[in-house]
Parts: sequence; C-alpha cells; structure tokens
Amino acid sequence: MCGIHAVLTPPGITHTVSADLTRCLCNRGPDYLGQVERRVTSSSSSSTSTNSDWSSSWDSCWNLKLTSTVLALRGDHVAKQPLTENTGSVLCWNGEAWRINGEPVKGNDGEEIWRLLRGVEADVEVSASVTATTAPISTEEEQKKFLDVFRAIEGPFAFVYWYEAGRKVFFGRDRLGRRSLMMKRGERTGEVVLSSVAEGLKSGDPHGNANGSNGWKEVEADGIYVLNLALLPSSSDGVTPAVLEPVRMDWIEGVDPAEFVSSIGRFNKSLPPAAGYAPLSATSPSVAALKQQLIDSLSLRVLNIPQPPNADRVAHDIRVAVLFSGGLDCTVLARLAHEVMDTEQGIDLLNVAFENPRVVAQLRKDHAKNKNNGNGNGEVDVDSEIDFYEACPDRITGRKTFAELQRVCRGRAFRFVAVNVPYTETLSHRQQVISLIYPHNTEMDLSIGYALYFAARGHGSCTHLDGRVEEQYTSPARVLLSGLGADELFGGYSRHPSAYERAGYAGLVDELLLDVGRLGKRNLGRDDRAMSHWSKEVRFPYLDERLIRWAMDTPAWEKCDFENEGGEVEAGKRVLRLLALELGMEGVAKEKKRAIQFGARTAKMESGRVKGTTLIS
Repeated sequence: MCGIHAVLTPPGITHTVSADLTRCLCNRGPDYLGQVERRVTSSSSSSTSTNSDWSSSWDSCWNLKLTSTVLALRGDHVAKQPLTENTGSVLCWNGEAWRINGEPVKGNDGEEIWRLLRGVEADVEVSASVTATTAPISTEEEQKKFLDVFRAIEGPFAFVYWYEAGRKVFFGRDRLGRRSLMMKRGERTGEVVLSSVAEGLKSGDPHGNANGSNGWKEVEADGIYVLNLALLPSSSDGVTPAVLEPVRMDWIEGVDPAEFVSSIGRFNKSLPPAAGYAPLSATSPSVAALKQQLIDSLSLRVLNIPQPPNADRVAHDIRVAVLFSGGLDCTVLARLAHEVMDTEQGIDLLNVAFENPRVVAQLRKDHAKNKNNGNGNGEVDVDSEIDFYEACPDRITGRKTFAELQRVCRGRAFRFVAVNVPYTETLSHRQQVISLIYPHNTEMDLSIGYALYFAARGHGSCTHLDGRVEEQYTSPARVLLSGLGADELFGGYSRHPSAYERAGYAGLVDELLLDVGRLGKRNLGRDDRAMSHWSKEVRFPYLDERLIRWAMDTPAWEKCDFENEGGEVEAGKRVLRLLALELGMEGVAKEKKRAIQFGARTAKMESGRVKGTTLIS
C-alpha cells in the first residue's frame, strides 16, 4: 500500500500539499516519503529539477510535482518512491502486481514495473535513432508499448507515470478499482491534481464545498488515462477543458470491450440442459475447482509478507489478519489461509462491534422489562448485566465461528480480536472517516466506512488460543483479508433467488452478469481509503482476476443451485457453502448473509428512520 499525489500547475501558480494531506498520505505509506518535481514545456522538452537554483525559465514553465509514500510489503527492502532515473521519467506506484504477462512477480513489483517501463523507453530511444532504412516508431505505437505494460498486470493497483520524452502522464486504477485514485481539475487555474485521498475537506463539510475540495472524482476503473502535456499552452490563459481532458484507453485491444465483463473475461450465459442436471453437491467438480482457485489466490496474498516493524512486541508471528464477521466468505478465507501459511504464523480475526445508542436504548428497555417480570417496580442496573457489544449479531457469529476454527485448525494460533467502539469514540473519529470516504457522502457510506475504519485499526481485547484474554491489544498485521466479491460471483444476495423466481435461470444469469459487471463500479476506492489510513493493506482473494474468470466461465447452476432448494445448505452461494462443509466448517456453511453495517450495528445510530441514501448532514 502506498500513497500517491501528483499536481500539475501552470506558471505563476503554487500548490502546497497541506500538513493534513501529508499525514494521510504517510498513514497509507509510513515507511518512506519521497517527492520529485518536473518542469514541463510544450515546445521542446521538459527539464528535471536539481538541488541548485531554478533557472530564469521557471516562470514560463508548468510544474509537475509527484509525491509518494511507501508501505513496504514486497521484496527484501524498502523500494523508495517515486521511482525515477536520469531520463527524467517518474513512476508513482500503489498496489500489488501479482502477475505480469501471466508470470508471478518475484521481489518488489514496483521496481519490476519500473524496469519494464524503462525497457520500453530504451526501445523507443533506439527506434528514434535508427538508420534511414528503418521506419521510425509512430506515436501511437510508442504509446501502445507503455499501455501494454499496465495491461499485462494482474492485481490491485493505482499509478501515475510521467513519460518525460513524450511529455505524457499515464494514470489509472486496475480493472476492478481495488486501489484509490481521485482527480480534481481547476477550471479557473488550469491545475490538475491526482491523489489517493482528497484534500481540503473542512470540518462540518461532508459534501466537499469548502476550501476547494468540491470537484474531486474517483478515477474510473474502465481503462488507462493519458494526459498529453505537449499540448499545454505557455500560460493558464490558453487552457481549455479539452487540453486538460485525459484520453481513456481500453484495457483490452482487438476485441469489443463489451464482450469482456469487467475487462477480465466472457460470462457464461448458458442455461441448464433440458434433460436436467445433477444437483450441486460436495463431490461436484466446481467445489474442488473453487478450492484450488482460492488456494492459488491466497498463496499470492499471504506468503512472503515481511515481518511488521513491531513484530518483536508480540508473542507470536502475526503478519495477516482477517476482517472477520464469522460469516461464510471470510471464514473460508481464514480456513484456507491455515492450509497455505507457515505453521509458526498466527492469524488475527478482527471482529468489530459498535455501541449504537438507538439499539442500546431498546436493549435496556427490553432487558429491564424482562428483569422486572412485568411489574414495573424496582431498580435494575441493566448495563452491569448485559454486554451491548457481545449482543451485536457479528460478535455472536464471530465467537461461534472462532470456536469452530479452533476445533478444525489444530495448531494454528488464531486470535479473536474484539474491537469494541463506544459511541463517543465513533463521534470523535466522525470527521476523519467522512474525509476518507469522500466523495462518497451518504449515510450508508458512512456506516460502512465506520465498520471498515475501526476494524482495520485492529485495537481491542484479544482472546488467545488457550482462552487467555489480553485486554489491550493492537494487531501488528499489515495485511488484511476481505471476503468481498463472493456474493457477486456466487449468487449470495437476496436479489439472486428473486431473479430466479421471476424468470428462472435466464433471470438469474442476467442478475449475476450485472453484479460481476458492476465490480469495477463498486466502492472499493472508498473502502481502500478507510482501511489504509491505519498503515494496512486490504487484499481481496475472491477478486483475483483468474478466480473471477473461472467463476464467470462456470455455469450458474454449478455455483448457486436454486432449482434444488433442499439439501444440506441453502442454494445461494452453494458452491462456497459446500466447500466450507468439505473443510469441516459445518456451522459456518449454514450461516445467513448479513450486511456489515447491520452485523456490527453502525447503521442508523441516531434515528431508525434515516435511509442509507440520505446525504451526510
């Protein structure tokens, strides 16, 4: 995980990165902070900055300032960013390239991508100096070579790349938008800003109307964007919206992008054979195939993680934590991580519960009524008799599933971290969470943001394998696993059985296709900002490109078997439930779907009448 900030300013305009934004960027990447500047002209070439005084041509140049912060999780050293050499080009990289051109990446992925980009630059330079018998490379061919480097990457990422010789800025997010990158353009000043987090959002202004924060937008995950700075005028007076409008380039070349769902693969729309099919069972091929897909995905995400800096302060080697509600999706990840990881490493299970005043008031009322047995007399100290956090649905499920994991995974040091968030603490962090989730600004965004923000912090009471409870504990794990994506891939939402009831498998296929197609439109940038604030990186094993491609290629009835409602487990996400059964997790295989904001009780804290779509006040 890293922080990125890049700003292009016209002559005479100075952009200062605020102390608050610097703090947020450093929270994302606490291991290193670097910055470089480039002077950009539209006539001949841009010149690099030095430690000496700027020349007199400074006043006639645009300025490109690039800032990176680094959370070192790949390789055996901290790869300092921005990555740059004497060519003047610069790369700000945030993410994880698990594979490039189909091959796993060994060592530091940012440095490997930089090496590939430098190779393209060298090829272009050679082509530009060829003999008269050789045709020079065209601008389009040159650009394609750079685009193909990013197109070949599998994994979550966001980046900004300044190609000095071509005076172009390439930027974007991966096909699913798993890492945050936002953009703001100053129509009046001509300024262009790219950043992992928004800046300038003042307290009490959740809609971004103060201090210039209005105008921030998420960079779409629908392609790679190119800003041609060779078209810049000599001053901001000549700037038109078209000049500062980046050009979008598709992720896939040579085919109709509409055929490739989320720019990853084709969706299998076939319907069950008229003669019928064998009901989905634990011995079905898709169950074994899903297990292997998840093991392959997890192996990339949980192995070779460096020890966190504070590892010597804890009794066990903890490098990975799971965002843990006790539900199906996250528990299967925890169970399979046990099979993949070194036996000496522990796994923290982060379970968050909130003091919700509205729910607590009702619990007090109900408990007092029951205690008095209906006579209404006597004083009842309700708070001493009921633990409001332990009464949260996700806490109840989490405790139960923790016990099941302990029983099945002998020898693994699972630790249950009960993250309890008092209402006063929620309020004290409210503005910080609002700033991080911006430009998303609804009550639902805030309730989900709260849950992810405090869960990622990982501070609470820790129950060890032997039952011992450590009251003040903060998980040292820098890598978090999330179960997001399973519902979309395997039919886990209530709308999926509804679609089947309405139009059979044809309706279900259409609904699944919509869900998978919307993965890149999900709020993953919001979630990334909320969790990375604590110097953590969230990883999504279900959103591995190869796993998604397999899931899209697998027929619907081999994932969720709504035609056969009976059986050991329910039809929704049946392939995943059957895998849980095969892994010995019988209890979790039968758990119902529950949204995080209701399981952790962050929803509707003040009023039960507030809708999720209501703007934050």
